[in-house]
Amino acid sequence: MADPIPARGPVVEADGISKRFGATVALSDARISVAPGESHALVGRNGAGKSTLVSILTGLQNPDTGTLRFNGEQAPAPGDTDAWRSKVACVYQRSTIIPALTVAENLFLDRQSSRALRPIGWKQLRRRATELLAEYGVDVDPSARAEDLTVEQRQFVEIARALSFGARFIILDEPTAKLDARGIEQLFDKLRSLQEQGVAFLFISHHLQEVYDLCTTVTVYRDARHIVTAPVAELSHHALVEAMTGERTRGTEPSWSVTGERHFGDTPLLDVSGLSLAGAYRNFSLTARPGEVVGLAGAAASGNVQIGETIAGLHRPRSGTITVAGRPVRTGRVPAALAAGIGFVPEDRHIQGIIPQRSVAENATLTVTDQLGPFGTVLPSRTRAFAQRMISDLDIKTPGPSAPVSALSGGNQQKVVIARALATNPQVLVAIRPTNGVDIKSKESLLGTVRQVADAGKSALIVSDELDDLRVCDRVVAMFHGRVVAEFEHGWSDEQLVAAMEGMAGPTDTKESHVSHN
Repeated sequence: MADPIPARGPVVEADGISKRFGATVALSDARISVAPGESHALVGRNGAGKSTLVSILTGLQNPDTGTLRFNGEQAPAPGDTDAWRSKVACVYQRSTIIPALTVAENLFLDRQSSRALRPIGWKQLRRRATELLAEYGVDVDPSARAEDLTVEQRQFVEIARALSFGARFIILDEPTAKLDARGIEQLFDKLRSLQEQGVAFLFISHHLQEVYDLCTTVTVYRDARHIVTAPVAELSHHALVEAMTGERTRGTEPSWSVTGERHFGDTPLLDVSGLSLAGAYRNFSLTARPGEVVGLAGAAASGNVQIGETIAGLHRPRSGTITVAGRPVRTGRVPAALAAGIGFVPEDRHIQGIIPQRSVAENATLTVTDQLGPFGTVLPSRTRAFAQRMISDLDIKTPGPSAPVSALSGGNQQKVVIARALATNPQVLVAIRPTNGVDIKSKESLLGTVRQVADAGKSALIVSDELDDLRVCDRVVAMFHGRVVAEFEHGWSDEQLVAAMEGMAGPTDTKESHVSHN
């Protein structure tokens, strides 16, 4: 199909961009150029400079050196919000849509009336919203409350709102992090249709296959510098990873994949029987033996996340039991789960995992404060010493235990969350999407840590829809709409597991899978 976009200059062009924060070099002589109608990927490890570049491209930060142009014109002046909105918008992983407002109210927030001090014409507002959504093919009721929308619908609303200001360059920052496979497909279809209208996208993702599925061009940053820009079709997976890491890859399988024969204890360390939670899952049973990593795979509506949270004490199930090392665990209480020997890595480190204003040491030791001083006190020296051991054990890149956790890269923040889960020396580690939003080297380290937990004679449960997360598992249980549909021993294929998670194939389709009829 011919490109419907007439040839013209880039919608955005940044060149020679440098930025320092104190002694930290965030960007050094970085550059990027995005053409009209292009889907351009920006990839790199955590700390590579991607977030700093986005803050400069959106006017939130001024570069120390370099030039920034939109459609050949100099970037707007700092603080000129309306001018920046007409050039660029960013749809972040964490939605900026206000749940309590309607779609129409979100689309025209602070623009509800045509003139200041003029009453809002609600009928006219809904009509304007209907026209805007129709213009960009977004099938959403403008009267619906945003809290009732799906994740991808909220993203469509954010994109439509950005386009309504006149922007034809949209930055998508980890847009698929909370989407299942169908949601990702719908999002990509929408992006492709908007590209045909001349809208350009800068696509930031740690999921490299999505780069190949959606983008035509990829730019790699490493250590705050531009490394390469190339057509996606001309850059192999191995070459892309090598550009990101500066290291040669070691074969087609991730280094954390399970290899060889493994041996487990005979008596289950974790025994879950007959759990049911209204609206999430029903009659769920699972065991994990000493030395075993079990995967609980499923898409967004499968109920697998709620099961992991139930085991960790965040939900009280309607029925069923949980035992650790043969002892019953009181359900629905986080302290009871901790006392029983269950460590927990939550799904969203930003909301459930870290306290941004606290230090690395304070975040890493929240589960063991009773061990850090006599008579209920917390001694700062013990806190720092305890945290320093975990920093060393997990190779957390931080200036020190007293540094604010918010200053760390995403991968190192996730290591702090895992350090806190391991601080109690748990018998069972429950990790929900443990590598969400981290780079490939951090992913290797984090999954290696989970593997070490099992190798020390404990059990681990990884709850995820990410295939790379699940490759570290000795066994994977697949869920669909609240029920177990298949179980796979090591050696499963991507096609088998994805088909089971998406409800497209029964477990009888393959010899490797085993049904759990609950």
